[in-house]
Amino acid sequence: MGILDKFKSSRTARDKAGKASDAVAKKMNERTGGKHRQRIDTGQQHAEHRFGVHRGRPGRP
Repeated sequence: MGILDKFKSSRTARDKAGKASDAVAKKMNERTGGKHRQRIDTGQQHAEHRFGVHRGRPGRP
């Protein structure tokens, strides 16, 4: 069992990762003035998918 598998099995860890992901995306959007919002959102979605954080977003299962 790899480290990501252990991470994915812990709901607490996934919740913390989701909050951290939101905080990072918010800070990046502030620093770039929102110019790269779409790219930041896409990167956030890919990272969250990799860590097993699945949210009910439009266009996502």
